[in-house]
Amino acid sequence: MIRLTNLADYAVVVMTAAARVPDRRFSAAELAAETGVPAPTAAKLAGILARAGLLESARGVTGGVQLGRAPAEISIADIVEAVDGPIAIAQCLHDKHSDCALESSCAVRPHWPLINTRVRDALADVTLAAILAAEPVREPA
Repeated sequence: MIRLTNLADYAVVVMTAAARVPDRRFSAAELAAETGVPAPTAAKLAGILARAGLLESARGVTGGVQLGRAPAEISIADIVEAVDGPIAIAQCLHDKHSDCALESSCAVRPHWPLINTRVRDALADVTLAAILAAEPVREPA
């Protein structure tokens, strides 16, 4: 199974919540309440995603974070890479010091860049706008 880290998964959840109301500023506590992501994690993600330009942050009483670009301009690949770094399926291509016993004789290693590119492209093809379009309509509370 290929799996995102929990932090990258939570980042997608937080960004989707922000994309539902792209002009609204959210505090970390509001994002946590909206998504169920623990408040310290929501605060950490707000900082990471703001540094990546995916969220814009403002300080002060009316501060918080809001979407940094239109939902159609933010892909799942953008979010995952902001949190986890480059998308790499095989460890031997991601780290310079691999602990793989087959590294020196692996016949598949030359093909991993193609696989990584295809996986990244698939994630890049899914935008926040596409996720929102696929969501069931929420009734106002």
